[in-house]
Amino acid sequence: MGACMALCSLASCASCLCGSAPCLLCGCCPSSNNSTITRLVFSFFLLMGTMVSVIMILPGMETELRKIPGFCQGGATIPIPGIDNVADCDVLVGYKSVYRMCFAMTCFFFLFCLIMICVRSSKDPRAAIQNGFWFFKFLILVGITVGAFFIPDGTFPTVWFYFGLVGSFIFIIIQLILLIDFAHSWNKVWVGNAEDGDNKGWFAGLMTFTFLFYSLAFAAVVLFYVYYTQPDDCTEHKVFISLNLIFCIIISVVSILPKIQEAQPHSGLLQASLISLYTMYVTWSAMTNNPNRKCNPSLLSILSNVSTTEPSVDSTQEHVQLWDAQSIVGLIIFLFCTIYASIRSSSNTQVNKLMQTEEGKGSGGEGVVGEDGIRRALDNEEEGVTYNYSFFHFHLCLASLYIMMTLTNWYQPDTSTQDMQNTMPAVWVKMCSSWLGLGLYLWTLVAPLIFPDRDFN
Repeated sequence: MGACMALCSLASCASCLCGSAPCLLCGCCPSSNNSTITRLVFSFFLLMGTMVSVIMILPGMETELRKIPGFCQGGATIPIPGIDNVADCDVLVGYKSVYRMCFAMTCFFFLFCLIMICVRSSKDPRAAIQNGFWFFKFLILVGITVGAFFIPDGTFPTVWFYFGLVGSFIFIIIQLILLIDFAHSWNKVWVGNAEDGDNKGWFAGLMTFTFLFYSLAFAAVVLFYVYYTQPDDCTEHKVFISLNLIFCIIISVVSILPKIQEAQPHSGLLQASLISLYTMYVTWSAMTNNPNRKCNPSLLSILSNVSTTEPSVDSTQEHVQLWDAQSIVGLIIFLFCTIYASIRSSSNTQVNKLMQTEEGKGSGGEGVVGEDGIRRALDNEEEGVTYNYSFFHFHLCLASLYIMMTLTNWYQPDTSTQDMQNTMPAVWVKMCSSWLGLGLYLWTLVAPLIFPDRDFN
């Protein structure tokens, strides 16, 4: 669907960019709903900004970025694992560019978040703005981006870093909610297929993936204790790993309790295993931001058995260390959650309430043929919107901040020395978000028991 949107929107940009969302995909995706296409196009804007940010931080772009006034002054340096005192303005200008690009995307989506407050149906005049005028929206985004690069350096990087921390904290929780929803939907569909067709292969598939997720999570715990703890140091890491291991065991046991199964027939170990694996990823991501290099070895040194204190001057290695594995994994999860949030149609009442969406209205429908003979998407929001417009833009706003933090490895800019460095606040933000996310998943399990009179189907 995403590829279809991109290709068709480019092919029809001359005639449709000023029109509505259905026009963008009228010839390629005739069975899509208006609401789904609009979310996909806005998500495409976010992914396009992400691609630009990635390009800015890649080696080879620093020559052009250094031409921006004030971006690299006073012999700015950035600490690289295993290398002391390396002057690397080339990397620093890329990081500053990412900050400004993501600032522009955040402002763009926050603007629409304010405009779309309390839109109830497509009959609201503001719904036309939400679902159309894409060429002008693109111009607005470009204009904000250009303006962002004229922001004086000063305290902007430091202040925006803390905005990024808060926004990323919330977005990590939203990612976990989406994963919970995906796991519930996955389990429901496969169990339904197995029961309807009397095919035990679906159950075998569920067991296989459940075993795989738990195996990866357990292997991660073992590797964490081996490489990210020391017998006489790294107390925080020992606590983080142990607590999250205990919490994952708790949610796994609770998910298969008889009373939980009775109230939530589709709950099971598949969901708990996926959440456990994601929790271990967040734990790893948090530990890689620890400024204590003794407790935070680079992945390259782990794989090659090279001490993190051994100097290296290979430029390729420097960039590999800066663009680390947890950032790549974070981007992959981000892409999955962004696309899933754009096309999801959940039947999980609790998740729908958390995500501000309606049940059973997100997909389906037949294309409508207009008077001009062109098949257009179905307007499925005449009676009521299928998702909260304002919350959707707020979600993309948070996603922009998360992308900024991910691409810059959660480094905190130091305006006094113009350095970028790991800090403990980033560690605590990730760990607290993992704990809150586990609490939310536990809530989806026990809520029907605590409030038996409410509908949690």
